[in-house]
Amino acid sequence: MPGLNSLFSFSMMLNQSQPYHTHSGRKVAALLLLSLLALQPAFAHDTVQELEKLSKTEAAILYLQLGFTHIIPLGFDHILFVLSLFLLSPKLKPVLWQATAFTVAHSITLGLAMFQVFKPSPAIVEPVIALSILYVALENIFSPQLRKSRIGIVFLFGLVHGMGFASALGELGLPKSSYISSLLMFNLGVEIGQATVIFAAFLLFGLWFGRKQYYHKAIVIPVSALIALVAIYWTVQRVFL
Repeated sequence: MPGLNSLFSFSMMLNQSQPYHTHSGRKVAALLLLSLLALQPAFAHDTVQELEKLSKTEAAILYLQLGFTHIIPLGFDHILFVLSLFLLSPKLKPVLWQATAFTVAHSITLGLAMFQVFKPSPAIVEPVIALSILYVALENIFSPQLRKSRIGIVFLFGLVHGMGFASALGELGLPKSSYISSLLMFNLGVEIGQATVIFAAFLLFGLWFGRKQYYHKAIVIPVSALIALVAIYWTVQRVFL
């Protein structure tokens, strides 16, 4: 495939230069590689600078896919966060309200960061993302019902997750000729990825077990406990390693 060797070299360079596990240059390069492989040969370019040569339609398709693959399959931390939101009240309406608050929040910080209003530090953002997953998982365990305050909490955490999205997207960059449209399509791809997680969870267990009396004890608590353990591991890893 033309240009794949150059892109692979670029991905290796990012891998060596970035210390963080989740939203690192390695992950961004992987996103680009996945998109190029899936859409060949339309986006087989020798370097990342070749993104400037994309038409607006090509850029829109590419960044839509980048946003989606940032969640599925590569955004495991974001998947666990969205899944944690769904677990406590496995009905589409409540989780969609939470997802909307999350979407609005991360869209704000993603846009502000990409327009250089501020520059988020991965050293702070990455541990806080892990802690946000831990908080929601623990709330699922100790709160038998969905509280109204969760919308506000989800919004605050969404601001942090948006900084994480900006960190990943910032390393790749956006074509100047279609900067805003590519940013919007990346964000839309993220939303489609999150919606996919929600509907998959609903179809897999929410639809069948959500109204059962044993649901919280048999499903919410053990799954949330597992998610909390993963979040604790990520927190320690991102702070100390």
